[in-house]
Amino acid sequence: MTISNKLTILRIIMVPIFVVLMMMHLYIEAAVVFVIASATDWLDGYLARKRNEITNFGKFADPIADKILVVSALACLMEIGIIPAWAIIIVIAREFIVSGLRMSAASQNVVIAADGFGKIKTVTQMVSITMLLLGLWGIWATIAYILFYISVVLTFLSGVSYIIKYKDVLMK
Repeated sequence: MTISNKLTILRIIMVPIFVVLMMMHLYIEAAVVFVIASATDWLDGYLARKRNEITNFGKFADPIADKILVVSALACLMEIGIIPAWAIIIVIAREFIVSGLRMSAASQNVVIAADGFGKIKTVTQMVSITMLLLGLWGIWATIAYILFYISVVLTFLSGVSYIIKYKDVLMK
């Protein structure tokens, strides 16, 4: 098993630790776990490309690990009243739609790779979630919320972009 795949598994293992810390109201500690888990997302991709160790497991597990981490964090933030449910619904709907599109494409031997739009969306989500977890105040809280709502808009637009770009896959 490659180091990249081990990092992906580590990210999945960190999610329950993050959730437990959130439920114990240890938000700073949860934020630290979230940041470390988020960093493994970048690091595993970087190492896989640099070492030419891109695997089928990585292609499958990495995006799932990202979704589990982000959706878990958003659910915890909603649980404590920081963000609204409708925002999470948009994020989850986009993930289901894009995952379904990818499965349909795979059955047609078409690979749908993550695009730049999706990567910007993920980074924006992770940064805004970290800022919200830290419970910043004043201008920083305002920036965190603005960034969060930008990430929701980017999530929606990213989903629409995938649908438009791969509409032929859907029509088969």
